[in-house]
Amino acid sequence: MTDGLPEMTSLERTALYKSLGNPLRRRILEYLGRHGEANSTVLARELGESSGTTSYHLRKLAEQRLIEEIPEKSAGRERWWRALPFSHTTPDPAGMSPEEYAAAARLAHLKIDFDTALYRRAHEEYRGPEGWAQVQRHGTWMTREDLLAFMRDYRALLDRYGHPREEAPQEARPVLVRFYAVPEPVGEWNGEPTGP
Repeated sequence: MTDGLPEMTSLERTALYKSLGNPLRRRILEYLGRHGEANSTVLARELGESSGTTSYHLRKLAEQRLIEEIPEKSAGRERWWRALPFSHTTPDPAGMSPEEYAAAARLAHLKIDFDTALYRRAHEEYRGPEGWAQVQRHGTWMTREDLLAFMRDYRALLDRYGHPREEAPQEARPVLVRFYAVPEPVGEWNGEPTGP
C-alpha cells in the first residue's frame, strides 16, 4: 500500500477502495492534505458533520494506515490526526475477486468524475506557459518497455520536484497532477497488426 509496507491482500484492497470511495472519508483526507492536521471537532465544523461521525471515520482511516494520531497534540478525549504518505497501484483487474473489482470500479468512476472536472478547470484557468495551470497533450510511439521506463522516470520527476507538505517552501501550493497513457486501439499499420 505505502512504500516499504507489505503487499496488500485482496480483502485489504477491497476495504481500501470502499474507504476511499466514501464521500466523507475522502473529504476528511482532502482536508488533512490541505491543512496538515485536525481533530474530530474541527472536521465536524468544517465539513458540516457531527463530531461523533467524524471521530468514527477518523478511526477507520487510521485502521487502514491512511492517517495517524499526533500524540504530542492529543490529550484525553481530544485526538489530533494527520495524513500519512500514501502510494498505491491498483493491480491487474484479472486477478481481483469480484467484490474487489466492484469496489475498485466504483472508486475509479468517482475519480473519473473528479478528474474530468479538474481537466476542465485546468483549461479554464490556463494563463499561458508560465502560469500555475498547465495542460499538455502529446502522442508518440513507444514499446511497452519504453512506456514502463517512462512511467518510472515520471514518478522520479514528481519525487524530485515535489515536496512533502511539512517541507514545502513558503511559496509552494498544492498541485494536482494527472497522467494517462493509453495505446491506440488495435488495428493495422502498414499491413501489420498493432496494439497489445
